[in-house]
Amino acid sequence: MMDDALLEFLKSVDTPTVCNAIETAQGKRGFSAFTRRPVIVADRDARPIVGFASTGKVASKFPSPETPESVRERRLGYYRHMATSPKPAIAVIEDIDYPECLGAFWGEVNATVHKGLGLSGAITNGLVRDLGSLPADFPILAGSVGPSRAFVHVTGFGMPVEIFGMPVKQGDLIHADQHGAIVIPPDVVSGLRDAVRTVLEAEKVVLETARKPDFDIDMLVDAWTRFEDTRNG
Repeated sequence: MMDDALLEFLKSVDTPTVCNAIETAQGKRGFSAFTRRPVIVADRDARPIVGFASTGKVASKFPSPETPESVRERRLGYYRHMATSPKPAIAVIEDIDYPECLGAFWGEVNATVHKGLGLSGAITNGLVRDLGSLPADFPILAGSVGPSRAFVHVTGFGMPVEIFGMPVKQGDLIHADQHGAIVIPPDVVSGLRDAVRTVLEAEKVVLETARKPDFDIDMLVDAWTRFEDTRNG
C-alpha cells in the first residue's frame, strides 16, 4: 500500500538503494526488473520520481498510415488515459522504432501538458528535446536527445511496454533517477521502508570505517563481517 509518507521517503533515496532494498526484502539476490541501458536525464538535479506507470507507445521514424483524424483521436484518447490514471503517475512510453528512434515525443509542450494533467515525470526509450525549456519538477529519463519531432505519433496506450529490457505494465510501481528505472514488486512495498533503512545502516558500517585515517585490511575484514551481519540479519 502506497501512502504519502512512504512516497516521500522513497523520493529521498536513490534508485540503486531501492534496488538493494528490494533484494533485502526478498531475502535473496537476483532482482531483475530494471533498465539495462544508460539513460539521458533531462535534469540531473531532479529528485527521484516514484509513481504508478501510465503506459503508451509511439512511433517516430515514419508517418502514420492512418488518417489525420484517426491520429488526432488516438492522441486525445492517450491524453484522457493519462489524465485519469491513478496518481502519482509516471508516463512510461515505448518508442517502437527503437533503436532507430527519429522524433522526440518529449519536449517543452508535451512535458508541460503531462505535468498539467497531474503526471510526475516520464520514462522513455525514445528522444527528448527542448533541454533548458522543459517544465521544472517534471523529470524525464530518455534514450537520447534530438532536435526534431519527425513523424512521432501515438500508436496505443494502456498496454504492456518495454523500456531498455524492463517490462512495465499499466499500474506498476516505478522508482527512477539518473541511474535508470525499476519496477517495485507489490509484495515488498509494505516492508520497503525498513529494508531501505537496513541497507543504509549496513553500508554505513563499511563507509565510516573506510573513511578513517588509519583504515587497513584488518579493519575492513571486521567492518565487512558486521556489514554482512547487518544486511542479512
